[in-house]
Amino acid sequence: MATKTINVDMLAKMFLAGAQNIEAKKEIINELNVFPVPDGDTGTNMSLTIMAAAKEVSALENPGMKELAKAISSGSLRGARGNSGVILSQLLRGFTKSVREVQEIDVPGLAAACQRARDTAYKAVMKPKEGTILTVASGIAEKAAEMAEMTEDLEEFIPAVINYAEEVLERTPDMLPVLKEAGVVDSGGQGLLEVIRGAYDAFLGKEILYEAGVKRPGTAETKAGVEDTADIKFGYCTEFIILTEKEFSEKEEQHFKEYLSSIGDSIVCVADDDVVKVHVHTNDPGLAIQKALEYGQLSRMKIDNMREEHQEKLIRDAQKAAAEQADGKKQADATKEKSSKPAKSMGFIAVSIGEGMNEIFRELGVDYIIEGGQTMNPSTEDMLNAIEQVNAEHIFILPNNKNIVLAANQAKDLVEEKKIIVIPTKTVPQGITAVINFMPDESAKVNEETMLEEIKHVKSGQVTYAVRDTHIDDKEIHEGDIMGIGDSGILSVGKSVEETTKEMLSQLVDEDSELISLYYGEEVSEETAGDFTKELEGLYPDLDIDVHFGGQPIYYYVLAVE
Repeated sequence: MATKTINVDMLAKMFLAGAQNIEAKKEIINELNVFPVPDGDTGTNMSLTIMAAAKEVSALENPGMKELAKAISSGSLRGARGNSGVILSQLLRGFTKSVREVQEIDVPGLAAACQRARDTAYKAVMKPKEGTILTVASGIAEKAAEMAEMTEDLEEFIPAVINYAEEVLERTPDMLPVLKEAGVVDSGGQGLLEVIRGAYDAFLGKEILYEAGVKRPGTAETKAGVEDTADIKFGYCTEFIILTEKEFSEKEEQHFKEYLSSIGDSIVCVADDDVVKVHVHTNDPGLAIQKALEYGQLSRMKIDNMREEHQEKLIRDAQKAAAEQADGKKQADATKEKSSKPAKSMGFIAVSIGEGMNEIFRELGVDYIIEGGQTMNPSTEDMLNAIEQVNAEHIFILPNNKNIVLAANQAKDLVEEKKIIVIPTKTVPQGITAVINFMPDESAKVNEETMLEEIKHVKSGQVTYAVRDTHIDDKEIHEGDIMGIGDSGILSVGKSVEETTKEMLSQLVDEDSELISLYYGEEVSEETAGDFTKELEGLYPDLDIDVHFGGQPIYYYVLAVE
């Protein structure tokens, strides 16, 4: 019997199931990121974005379609993190705008909602790029419109749209060379697909586990909290590449995936010519390896004990929470004191991470520091909270990360009582340069123009380690390698932090350079940074070299050449 409509209860279940599915698959999506850096990634950002909305939905009691739509839209907009999270929030915003006035959604209504979702997301991005989540959203909208002309049955409509979305996702490497070089599909597109797959499972009536503070409509709330290691069903994250010695046909691929499904979950199997990349969570890595050997030799094998990593993460999170609580109290006290005074003309918000970086921004007069940056992209809600705390008529926001600019702009659009100006700084050194060039006696407009001009002259670099093997920017990178990352890509790869940094600097410094600013991270000692600075002074005797304690995690050095 055909199913022709989706009512509000079913839509709520579908949305929560979609949120839960991407929450469960976020690490797989993270592993699709092109840059092998150990920071906040696409899967994490999309999951946190949609889970913020899921918590609002779970709090509703017997909502109508309008109330449900508002919870999904508002929750995702305010919870949006990173570019992928902001785009997902805009897709949900467009979708819910299209359905909020109806009592039930039929096939034409669902097709129209998919098209409005696509259009809303494209409008939110200044320079839309194909081969991304936008391309997958566009494919969904096109197929939905086509199927709406052919059927009224949602049981026929939805799987056809999902199947086409999968085809579009598989083509993203052909649209974006960097994906093809790294041998992955677009991570944002994969995330969107996981949301839709989860929603379809709920539509089919499959049993969905509602966790992480999300409850099934009409039930008591599930206890929120950190997953215990006993809840990790499959304990070993197993990865390897098969160098095939015989044909690996679609039939063989399907057979291999079915076998992996019988011994584990979180499966990724991507075949490209004579190379097959495999990822599986299992309790017996040997079984996966033994089966893979039937197809050829194995390379780049990696097995991680996820239960052990989970315990280590709990310790790190507890330490971080304690530090953030202390810093938050310090900021709150300062803000309370400022709010009792008349509003000043201009104020600053900066995204930063690391004790030293935070202190530098404070010394430069920044009113509010948002902890986050590269290791955890702050949400639109974090931006709105910061804006509320700054007692100024005009507020400059320095995102200091290219993956935070969209969230800052989204916050700007949600604020009416203050004038918000987003300076699109993509690195901390750009943010420092922007605030150094602030002129309190000039207007906000003049300052905006000055800062936009000055950050153009800053060439930034960051030094970190690779978390997996990959090939990008014509460089072969292995797990544990040290990478020097510039504004436009990876500039140097090596085994030594200092040598890799020097190689990167040789590409950033030119005849017009005057200053090198070096910020050393929490894993670099003051003595090591001092010795390295002396070495740089010998290499660049005509340049001024400033060294500062940044205290940033993950990145050994953050630097700027001006």
